[in-house]
Amino acid sequence: MADNRCNTFRTTIGGQALIEGILMRGPEKQAIVVRDPEGGLVVKEEELKLIKDKYPILGLPLVRGSVTFLDSMVKGVKALMFSADYYPEEAGVEEPSKFEKWLDEKLGNEKMEKVLIAFAVVAAVFFSIGLFMLLPTFLASFVEQFTDSVLIRNLVDAVLRIAIFMAYMIAVSRMKDIRRVFSYHGAEHKTIFCYEKGLELTVENVRRQSKHHPRCGTSFMLVVIIVAILVNTVVFALFPVKNVFLRMLVQLALLPFVVGITYEFNRYVGGHDNPVTNLLAKPGLWMQNFTTFEPDDSMIEVAIEALKRVIPAERGKDQW
Repeated sequence: MADNRCNTFRTTIGGQALIEGILMRGPEKQAIVVRDPEGGLVVKEEELKLIKDKYPILGLPLVRGSVTFLDSMVKGVKALMFSADYYPEEAGVEEPSKFEKWLDEKLGNEKMEKVLIAFAVVAAVFFSIGLFMLLPTFLASFVEQFTDSVLIRNLVDAVLRIAIFMAYMIAVSRMKDIRRVFSYHGAEHKTIFCYEKGLELTVENVRRQSKHHPRCGTSFMLVVIIVAILVNTVVFALFPVKNVFLRMLVQLALLPFVVGITYEFNRYVGGHDNPVTNLLAKPGLWMQNFTTFEPDDSMIEVAIEALKRVIPAERGKDQW
């Protein structure tokens, strides 16, 4: 299925790199395409059921950001688990632990999978918050031994947040297995760019596209950190909080608001093409130098297959 649009446009279709595969998510459904060890393509499609359709209040601006983020996390973890099933870490099958046997006996396979997904999402969220939000605040509190300046403390906090985030992403990008995932990330971006330009979805056309895309999830994480820095600076300048642990609690309370602002910011930047929005997108694009690598043709084939399966039948339904 090729798209024959004459004009370029911006699509709401997005994706996520998996283990030897890609998840693409359109306005109506999502598709997971994984290349198995034998070289074939394994495909899993499902209709999208959005919680905001059932509870419209969750689709309101500033509220929908956190809802969309958590929904994407859950679907992303499910997709990762699906792709990981085709590439076990060990060649042999290990005997399940006593805990795994107990869970399987008490909950069953389906319920156990839901428990594991919930645990993975909660662990990922707490890890991110702890490493990129709370740890810098705790470390920055030590400057209070030398100065009472709120501005200096907030500046040290901001520098530590960005430094820790950058160090983590650079370190992760150097891992061999992660580099392959990041190459699939590049295939996802290139394929979406090709589709947005109205070109036929072929390996040759996709290969020529940029691997940096302004509506990337990695960019979202960086902008969350930047927005959090700005919000915390304003809040703590107006309402100084001396106790570091109380500051952490305030930051946690502000986090849904921060994610909401970031989501609306990304929606605006993603839907407009002008000098201002292009400038605002540059930090996220630069960050993709560490999270998006050039794919090979087999990865591009996976991305094309995944994208084709989520393009809506009604023309323009995925228009940004």
